[in-house]
Amino acid sequence: MSLWSVELTNGVAVASYTNPPMNYMTADGMNELKALIEEWRDPSVRVVVLTGGVPDRFITHYSVEELVASAKDKAMMMNVGRAWLHHHNSTLTNLEHLPKPVIAAMTGSTMGGGFETSLSCDIRIGQAGDYRYGLPEVTLGILPGGCGTQRLSRLIGAGRAIDFILRGRICRPQEALALDIIHEVAIDAKARAIEIANEMVGLSAVAIAETKRAVYEGSKVHMQGGLEIEGDAFIHTMLTDEAVEIMEEYVALDYADRIAWLERKKGLIHPR
Repeated sequence: MSLWSVELTNGVAVASYTNPPMNYMTADGMNELKALIEEWRDPSVRVVVLTGGVPDRFITHYSVEELVASAKDKAMMMNVGRAWLHHHNSTLTNLEHLPKPVIAAMTGSTMGGGFETSLSCDIRIGQAGDYRYGLPEVTLGILPGGCGTQRLSRLIGAGRAIDFILRGRICRPQEALALDIIHEVAIDAKARAIEIANEMVGLSAVAIAETKRAVYEGSKVHMQGGLEIEGDAFIHTMLTDEAVEIMEEYVALDYADRIAWLERKKGLIHPR
């Protein structure tokens, strides 16, 4: 039985992860996600929303039962442990590198491997409620091995990340917002994520892809290298006929009408 279900509506792919009762991530779930990421490269998909299919859960965390079984098989861990982690991390890297927006609708508790999955998305929307986010692996005698130490430190800085991870901290949505781990808290995270997706669905696919490349690749190098990446990305967008058409539409307006045009445009552009 598939753990992920996907609904594509007007260019927005909403992918729900359902593994009751606790909605733990498993190896099968990661394999399915890896295959779905390749399907989402299709131009008909403009924005991806990941959400939980079990009430009050996003992806609670990775299955500790699977981790225990792996840890007991010392020979397997020595021989294929790195390959196993590479598969996991490459899946989340592919998610980050999708040339289109990926939004995590964190519809409930999100820890460990689920939290790492959310960190691999571009935008994270938390759901208001008595939910928990965090990387509690140290309390289980291990560490976040699916990109958590690296993505969180790059997101909030090494100092705050080491405190968060070493103490196995668990925080609620509003605290996560204050720590800049998530971007918003909403009463209905899935509905809000879809709303944001619909705002972006008609934007230039080239501009979206090149913006992601400039931000993510540029943030990993020194300033001058980042400016080179940004410049290359900018040229790519300027060479598209779509950019010329959109900018010409803008400059044809009276100055007084331009701000309103920008505010309204996201809801009016149709996918090309």
